[in-house]
Amino acid sequence: MTRILRVGHDPRAIEIAHETLSIGGLVVFPTDTVYGVGASVDRPDGVANLYVAKGRPLQRAIPVLVSGRDAIDRLTGTTDEVSLKLIEHFWPGPLTVVLPAADWLPYEIVRDTGAVGLRMPDHPVALELIERCGGAVATTSANRSGEPEARTAEEALDVLGGNVDLILDGGRTPGGVPSTVVQVDETGHCRILRIGAISESRIEHVLGSSRISPE
Repeated sequence: MTRILRVGHDPRAIEIAHETLSIGGLVVFPTDTVYGVGASVDRPDGVANLYVAKGRPLQRAIPVLVSGRDAIDRLTGTTDEVSLKLIEHFWPGPLTVVLPAADWLPYEIVRDTGAVGLRMPDHPVALELIERCGGAVATTSANRSGEPEARTAEEALDVLGGNVDLILDGGRTPGGVPSTVVQVDETGHCRILRIGAISESRIEHVLGSSRISPE
């Protein structure tokens, strides 16, 4: 049975969420975009359960939410200047940057991509939980794959209830649109893999139009 805790009403809510993740459980929590469902990066069994809970295709890697830029060195191999410029400008916020994955990251997160998508959310509940978990939580949107994202704890419960261990109710999310996803190629050009809360024009404003891949 899925447990629901209201943040601000239960003083141990974040602690309980951390404990749940540390034993391989799944936790739903609010972010600045939509509700996410997370698993510990140190528990491949928990990450594997994310695919089951969401009905997510196995070939799709799982992004990782971080609580600060200091997590980048731990989670990635090399970091290019263009990606760092985007991170500096848009974090915390709704931009996921795909970078080469560190060797230690579980296959369940990276799959066959050799990469990991990183984002620092701009939401106090998410940041507190992620920080409590060592600065990183494998997280994807709290919905069944291909269906609308959840903006409230109730919406997340409707679609994932019974498949997750805990839901942190932090109220309605302020954004409602998933993050934009980008990846910088070997030539230093930024490829926009998914348009979300950050428009292509905003990215062009930071990098210049010549740095945007025509794809």
